[in-house]
Amino acid sequence: MKIGLLDVDSKIPNLALMKISQWHKSKGDDVEFYMPLARHLYDKVYASKIFNFSDGSDIQPEMIVGGTGIDLKISLPSGVDEMLPDYSIYNYPHNIGFAMRGCRFACKFCVVPEKEGRPKSADTISDLWTQRSSDFLVLLDNDFFGNPEWSDRIAEIKKLGLKVNFNQGLNIRLISDRQAEALASVNFRNLSGTHKEVYFAWDQIKDEKVIIRGINRVIKAGLKPYQMQFYILVGFDSSPEEDMHRVLMLRDLGCRPYVMPYDKKDRYQRRFTRWVNHKGVFNSCSFEDYTG
Repeated sequence: MKIGLLDVDSKIPNLALMKISQWHKSKGDDVEFYMPLARHLYDKVYASKIFNFSDGSDIQPEMIVGGTGIDLKISLPSGVDEMLPDYSIYNYPHNIGFAMRGCRFACKFCVVPEKEGRPKSADTISDLWTQRSSDFLVLLDNDFFGNPEWSDRIAEIKKLGLKVNFNQGLNIRLISDRQAEALASVNFRNLSGTHKEVYFAWDQIKDEKVIIRGINRVIKAGLKPYQMQFYILVGFDSSPEEDMHRVLMLRDLGCRPYVMPYDKKDRYQRRFTRWVNHKGVFNSCSFEDYTG
């Protein structure tokens, strides 16, 4: 069969599509990314949409569609989910995967608890490290330190000598001294792997005290403030004044805020996002003077 894959909105290689590709190739099928002009040539087309706000106009009625932007209850069939990813379709040289699933929290703006439930261990680091020519691993875990086996995963990362990107961020609200020391002991990296950077989140103003406590803990363990990037959710239940307070406080502490707008159509949220996320502008121009 001839198989088409449509990646609607992934920011990094789509793990589900890579597993589907591997499964079909194991059956002798030809797999390629979907080309609309060749629509009539495909026996099957799979589409993945991660975000509900993304433009899904390329999705056609005959496609097999999945992803959190479509339906939280859709999952890969048994047999497909166990496949190793086919990195060749993205020409991606590194490694991606989940060492755990689920989350300890039930934030109203997040779909993870409904989709994945409580924290549970998934693959080992060795299982995920399939492209042995690369020493870089991107972890998609939504609550790494919520994994009952987190200390084993840290030990594996260190034993294998891997660089690791905690792509979905770590929960700094609950980080313990032991976990902060474990984080400081691994070679954490930004998504491109070019420098040491770890991602956290400050979604709600009410968490200020525990956020500051967590920052102090990881600094005590050896992290530098400039190595910390914080996802800042705006427009969910915060005022513009509370948004400003969070980003300026983090800047004053030496950390980097990175704004995530809840409503991408809202003019204020779009403008505030552009201002903060442009590091040079944010550090040299006030929001009142910003004309972007």
